[in-house]
Amino acid sequence: MGERGTSNHSEVTDFILVGFRVRPELHTLLFLLFLLVYAMILLGNVGMMTIIMTDPRLNTPMYFFLGNLSFIDLFYSSVIAPKAMINFWSESKSISFAGCVTQLFLFALFIVAEGFLLAAMAYDRFIAICNPLLYSVQMSTRLCIQLVAGSYFCGCISSILLTSVTFTLSFCASRAINHFYCDYRPLQRISCSDLYFHKIVSFFLCSIIILPTIIVIIVSYMYIVSTVLKIKSTEGRKKAFSTFSSHLGVVGVLYGAIIFMYFIPDRFPELSKVASLCYTLVTPMLNPLIYSLRNKDVREALRKILGKKIFLFNSILTVI
Repeated sequence: MGERGTSNHSEVTDFILVGFRVRPELHTLLFLLFLLVYAMILLGNVGMMTIIMTDPRLNTPMYFFLGNLSFIDLFYSSVIAPKAMINFWSESKSISFAGCVTQLFLFALFIVAEGFLLAAMAYDRFIAICNPLLYSVQMSTRLCIQLVAGSYFCGCISSILLTSVTFTLSFCASRAINHFYCDYRPLQRISCSDLYFHKIVSFFLCSIIILPTIIVIIVSYMYIVSTVLKIKSTEGRKKAFSTFSSHLGVVGVLYGAIIFMYFIPDRFPELSKVASLCYTLVTPMLNPLIYSLRNKDVREALRKILGKKIFLFNSILTVI
């Protein structure tokens, strides 16, 4: 990294996103891969939100949460993917200081909001499976709105704190961030400041965000599994398991990657980039696929929308 200077962060006008250390001829392949994944994210999440908003049968708490999950996935992947794709073709691979601040702030806001939203979805499934007769009472519209608003609020507060702490650091002569987007751990690597306080704050923030949401999810699923195992009908057990198995898989991938990224000692930057891909691109791509392909109501709503489009298209052709 070279000798550390004493230049303050206010003198830094931009950073360099190093990205993936691969041969230049592989940049085209990576660009096409990112483009394909991002296109699937756009199509899947916009499609999911459209289906949920247009079909009255999906006006339930579960789909209200799913719609917000699609919005969050779409937004935070859009904060990361376009800039990463541009840098595959760029010589400088630079990002402005303000752009770096904005990227970190928005990404932190929405990734934290997603964690709390997944916990709310786990609680929703717990009530639906363990207390089905009280579901409509306990999961009221007011409570659903409060849970979603609380998720965004927690994301906003934690993002403000994390961004403020990160950009009070002084940065060295090197402006090269060894990552494909602005994240606080790669930024700490190029800092000249004493990182003890900053690491304590960031670890504390990660702990109060990740641990409570994981506990809610684990406890909810423990009760769900216990209830499902008591169902005598094999068909009933299969149907109940199918309602939450996909959600559990998504949670496992997301939290596994995040724990590796933020709780394991920062000794393997290249592995950290791969882990980051799991929650910046892979999970937002898989969520709409999993929830649409394994959900009968969503499939029927999609079939209904496509049927209307085909009918309208045929009518136009007939008139012409």
